[in-house]
Order: sequence, then C-alpha cells, then structure tokens
Amino acid sequence: MTSTADVMIARDGPVARVTLDRPQLHNAFDEALIGALARTFQELALDEAARVVLLTGAGKSFSAGADLNWMKRASAYDEERNRADARALEAMLRAIDDCPKPVVALVQGAAIGGGVGLVAACDVAIATEAAVFATSEVRLGIVPAVISPFVVRAIGPRQARRYFVSAERFGAEEARRIGLVHEVVPAERLEARAGEIAAEILKGGPEAIASAKQLVRLCQTMPQGGSILAEATVAAIAERRASAEGKEGIGAFLEKRKPAWIGS
Repeated sequence: MTSTADVMIARDGPVARVTLDRPQLHNAFDEALIGALARTFQELALDEAARVVLLTGAGKSFSAGADLNWMKRASAYDEERNRADARALEAMLRAIDDCPKPVVALVQGAAIGGGVGLVAACDVAIATEAAVFATSEVRLGIVPAVISPFVVRAIGPRQARRYFVSAERFGAEEARRIGLVHEVVPAERLEARAGEIAAEILKGGPEAIASAKQLVRLCQTMPQGGSILAEATVAAIAERRASAEGKEGIGAFLEKRKPAWIGS
C-alpha cells in the first residue's frame, strides 16, 4: 500500500494512519481524492497487519468538502455523469463505513459538507476545541444527499433537519452534544487521546471487533423485537464462542493471562 498525491499512508505497527493530503485546498474532495481514499480503505480492509485506522487531515482543516474546481466541472455534466460522480463519493464513504477495522477520525479543524460525512462514517470521532462543522450544501442550491445516511445515523433526524436546512456552522461542543463526535480535547491532546483509544481497541480480538461492527449494523437494519434479529444475534454469539479467537480470549481470561492477539 503506497501513498498518493492526495492521500498519505503511514504505519506504526498495527495502527495505520490515513491523511488527506491537500492542505493548500483544505483537503477538499475531487475525483482523484475520492478514488484514492476509497482504494486505501478497500486495501486496509484486507490488510491483516492493520488493526486500527486513524483518519486525519493535513494542515488547518480536516476537510472542506467538495473542491470548487470539481464542482465547477460537475455543473457542466449531464445527469448520468453526475450520478456516476455521486456513486463514487458514496463508494468512498461506504468503504470507510464498511471497513472491518475500527476507524478513528481526528478532527483538528473545519469539517464542512462532505467532511461531515467523513466524520460520520468513522467509528470514533475526536475533535479539537477549535474544530467547526457545517452541512452547507443548501446555500449552494444543492443538498447533502450522499452523506445524509451517515450523518442522520450519527446525529438523528431532528438535529439533521436543523443543520441540513440552516447550513449554520457549529462548534466542537455542539458536535459532541448531538453525537457527531464522541470527545472534544485541547489541540495538544488530540494525538495522545487517539493513541489511548487505539490502545484500548487493540486489547480486543480483531475478528470479534469486526463482528461487533457488523452487529451494530444488524440492529440498525432489522426490525427490533423480531425473530430474524433475535436469531441473528443468537448466531453471532454462538459463532464467536465456537471460534478459535473466542476460545482463546475466554481461556486467557480464566487463566489470567493476555490473549494471543495482544502478545507478551
């Protein structure tokens, strides 16, 4: 896996760091960045050595959303070409959301439009006190369509209705209050806090973590209280208990030792 002109990849043991690397354009999306980010997460999904992914932005901003030059080009596209562009953006967000490895967003500055979608697609989001957010699409006469499933899931329909229609900017504490980010920290604590969360994640079994992410999806998509969901959850725990990883984890707990995935 190699870095590109738009996405920088670094490794620290089992922690992979993915950095949006267009600081001069506030890490705004265009076709190249969208494609590179989608490919990166598709590859990380298959990389057994990577167990946690940190998603960051270079420079002052996390991501300012759509690149103005890309938007200008898109305004001349016909409907079918615009559909293809939108599908590519959705595939990028889906690659992050579907990644079996936990993805932690480190939001050090502005996350606007599609940048909010990126934050919402991650499993954990930490923001600095200076971070700002907005779904500002209606001010351009468009809507936050592709990011909406991820954002509404994160903040709920009531908050989404407000911020989708007002397009107002809001700060990190409001983002935490409505559920877009989990924690707000001083800028100088961002990296350390991300490291602490990554260390906690690494204590869990990698297969169990991937299954836990899938379990949340099951609970979101299947009718609550129904037999289908009940059977799915029964199958999930039965499969994990019977798995080699499950047996190792339970055995390690009973024997008061570290499980094999943590090492010595």
